Formats: sequence, C-alpha cells, structure tokens
Amino acid sequence: MPIYEYKCAVCGHRFDVLQRLGADGTDLICPVCGAEKPQKMLSAFASSGGGHDSYASSAKSCSSSFG
Repeated sequence: MPIYEYKCAVCGHRFDVLQRLGADGTDLICPVCGAEKPQKMLSAFASSGGGHDSYASSAKSCSSSFG
C-alpha cells in the first residue's frame, strides 16, 4: 500500500496516510484541527530494488560504452 501526503485546507498541516491504491481520502480528517476532506498533495515516489535493471547499473553500462 502506498503512502499518500495530504494537506489540511483549514490549518495547513501536512500529514501522511498509508492507503490502498486509488483511495480518494474523502473520509479523512486533519489530525490537528479536525477539518474534513484534506487535499491530496503531489509528491515524489521512491522505489527500492537493484539488480541489472536499476538506474545506477544502467548509467554505468552506458557511460562505460562511450568512454
């Protein structure tokens, strides 16, 4: 399950929520002021992994073939 970031439209508090994919957050309330329906924020995502398909190994193989 992904972690979504929300911002309260009333007090501006930002908080994270672990939710199912596609959840809209309409049932959430701000943990600080209790306001309903916080705004979902756009945020970067991180992926973990590695192996031969990872970005770092791809960059190494490209740079070594040109140098």
